[in-house]
Amino acid sequence: MNRWILGARPRTLPAAVVPVLVGTAATVGEADGGVVAWRAGAAMVAAIAIQVGTNYANDYSDGVRGTDDVRVGPPRLVASKLAPPRAVFWAAIASFAVAGVAGLALAAATTWWLLVVGATSFAAGWLYTGGPKPYGYYGLGELFVFAFFGLVATVGSTYVQTEKVTTLAVAAAVPVGFLATALLVVNNLRDIPTDRAAGKRTLAVRMGERPTRWLYAALVGGAFGAAALVAADRHFALLAMLALPLAVAPVRSVLGGALGPTLIPVLGGTGRVQLVFGALLALGIALSG
Repeated sequence: MNRWILGARPRTLPAAVVPVLVGTAATVGEADGGVVAWRAGAAMVAAIAIQVGTNYANDYSDGVRGTDDVRVGPPRLVASKLAPPRAVFWAAIASFAVAGVAGLALAAATTWWLLVVGATSFAAGWLYTGGPKPYGYYGLGELFVFAFFGLVATVGSTYVQTEKVTTLAVAAAVPVGFLATALLVVNNLRDIPTDRAAGKRTLAVRMGERPTRWLYAALVGGAFGAAALVAADRHFALLAMLALPLAVAPVRSVLGGALGPTLIPVLGGTGRVQLVFGALLALGIALSG
């Protein structure tokens, strides 16, 4: 695999795609004149570019700190010397710049306040492991993932179509955020030994292994429960339940005590749950609109 594709971490991209799908679907029946295709496309470009930029920024910051010198998961560009730190730094900047261009177009069409949201998203992506006090090292990563890849991305995708914040968009953002957070939780569960040794005090390191496993299961289960609540307003949102069988194996592996490399397939499985669940939830919401 091309090193830059590897560094972009394709398995994490459902966290960027799903909120845009769901947020756009939540505008069906709400937006005057229907969904504006170019705005949906620009929102998707911005979300994916922010995710990729965050991944490169994480690779760069952890690499120069030495946190990734010993890894269980896939190799990182800087730590594995697959690319020089400066190149990875500029790859992150370039990705954020692409997101900025898409966001600028959306702001010009709606409200310039979107630039504040975008700048905050860039800062959250960079400061996860960058800066003098990276919040990911203090156990706050999950909170920020839920906020930005759940609430902000989903509600923002609705806003660029309707220019308003709707109750449906906020409700639909909750299961989206739960699954995005579950992806980070299982990643940090896998990395507990190496993160602890490197002084990276993630939430998983702080909570310990067993509570982290139950947190993962609660987030996955909570996503399906939240989708059922969305279905009280948009009945076909229950289509998301068809993704439930895909969630069985990852949850069983985590609760069954999977460790280290055996959690790598769980990351892929969680990403599949997230993508299929999100696509079905978006379809259900749109059909009910």
